[in-house]
Amino acid sequence: MTENRREDVAGLLLAAGGGRRLGGRPKALLEHRGRLLVEHAAEVLRVAGCGRIHVVLGARADEVRRRADLSGCVLVDNSDWAEGMGSSLRAGLASLTGTGVRAALVSLVDQPGIGPAAVARVLGAFEDEKSLVSAAYDGTRGHPVLFGAAHWPGIAATAAGDRGAREYLKENAGRIRLVECADVAEPYDIDTEADLRHLE
Repeated sequence: MTENRREDVAGLLLAAGGGRRLGGRPKALLEHRGRLLVEHAAEVLRVAGCGRIHVVLGARADEVRRRADLSGCVLVDNSDWAEGMGSSLRAGLASLTGTGVRAALVSLVDQPGIGPAAVARVLGAFEDEKSLVSAAYDGTRGHPVLFGAAHWPGIAATAAGDRGAREYLKENAGRIRLVECADVAEPYDIDTEADLRHLE
């Protein structure tokens, strides 16, 4: 899939959470198929065709840096990670500002059921800085989500707590292009101990 590499679209991986419902185990450090979840998620973005990948770290960031092979990625520290996903999204978009990329494709570290095929579909729907694209699963919006650069200021102004860009997407629902991905991905989250069964 890398022949469709897009240098003008960055992959933005949110991997800062502390795993509160997992007994304080950061999701980035969970293992899946013999590697850390954060490595797996970054590789998905790379294989799907994102030319630049920024990874937002927070909880136990030093340990993630030490243990994870994230070579080729730009690592972004979010000191406000405990405030929730909104702070990581703001930090990630800020790190992309001025780099020349025209869109950010946002993915979450705790969704290993979403692989390169789904990410590539969302990436393929990018048109310009005004693009607003989301994966959909049986018609329901999910991740990943692509935000053209024209949307970044509005997202940064409304992203708070664990809502991320939810408020902004709600306000702009009529402008979102949905790309169906249920046939190639499963959008489950690794949130609780019971969810760990999804990891191999």
